[in-house]
Amino acid sequence: MGIDESMNPGWSAEVERILQELIEAGGLQAGQLLVVGASTSEVLGERIGTAGALQVAESIFAGVEAVRARIPFVPVYQCCEHLNRALVIERNAAESYGLEPVHAVPVAKAGGSMAAYAYSQFTAPCLVEAVRAHAGIDIGDTFIGMHLRHVAVPVRPTIRFIGAAHVTMAYTRPKLIGGERAQYRMPEQRLTERQSAHHCE
Repeated sequence: MGIDESMNPGWSAEVERILQELIEAGGLQAGQLLVVGASTSEVLGERIGTAGALQVAESIFAGVEAVRARIPFVPVYQCCEHLNRALVIERNAAESYGLEPVHAVPVAKAGGSMAAYAYSQFTAPCLVEAVRAHAGIDIGDTFIGMHLRHVAVPVRPTIRFIGAAHVTMAYTRPKLIGGERAQYRMPEQRLTERQSAHHCE
């Protein structure tokens, strides 16, 4: 069944646009994890968990896939609280990241429409309890932060709402360690004996 265009005023294109902004801001690479949290109820202007719609999920999924066709990241879709915010992921990706599957099949009333739709579209889907994703997008304030790596860097999208749902997103970076003597880029030339005279340990 196709999407009812009255329920989809350009949402796929909007998701594609802001997700591309996130990819570019964070420099996301092929094979890295991107967590998607989405409340289709919030997109429709209803309270989260009350009016889920697979047609809205289809639209969001299409926007994600349009970007993934250009940059083959690994999408991971967050379930709702009734499945403890477990995540839908392709089984081969779960195995490559050493993630242990848990057993449930997300449906609209227990998992959420977004996760249920993604599960139906994946080749060999499974659920995992948690990931440490390299980036994430949250449509409808579903709180994806529990599945992001440290340190999260917010990205302000040019489109702040998909339908009526508030959008936030972030990429992650490695922790910067050390004090005033710490360096974060490889020196352009090797240290000479004199330059390395003031060394640690």
